[in-house]
Amino acid sequence: MTVVFQSAVFALIAISFILVIGVPVVFASPDGWSSGKNVVFSGATLWIGLVFLVGILNSFVS
Repeated sequence: MTVVFQSAVFALIAISFILVIGVPVVFASPDGWSSGKNVVFSGATLWIGLVFLVGILNSFVS
């Protein structure tokens, strides 16, 4: 169970870094928000899901 928890935390950190870099790039691109909003919403949804997953797994690891 610890390996699953650590993997979920690593995935959360990786997605966070990707979003920190990717969201400003989407806004700075010539097409802007209209072409990149699906990517931003997908990343944000994945990030929120990982936050809940890490929270649930934390109760089993402790």
